[in-house]
Amino acid sequence: MVDINIKITDREGTQHSILAPTDMAMNLMEVVKSYELAPEGTIGVCGGMAMCASCQCYVLSETELPEMGDDEEAMLSEAFDVKKNSRLGCQIQMTPEMEGLEVELAPES
Repeated sequence: MVDINIKITDREGTQHSILAPTDMAMNLMEVVKSYELAPEGTIGVCGGMAMCASCQCYVLSETELPEMGDDEEAMLSEAFDVKKNSRLGCQIQMTPEMEGLEVELAPES
């Protein structure tokens, strides 16, 4: 069992240093929900299917992420408040390689 250290800045600007499990097949959106870092019903609305962008975040660290898939790219092309460092949290799996990941939750649209 390996937990990794990540930092998530919530929508109010508060940074949370948390331990995320890598042995439970969780993605970043699920970690945000499990730590209750966003109000219920405001993140992961589509259930993690890359269909709503409610889990959009801005990657602040230099952590190497998996390449963006077609579904994620298409969803971000239609989302609000998109930046060059935008990713969907539901598409970022918690793996040991994500150690040190720092993200900021995008504003609720």
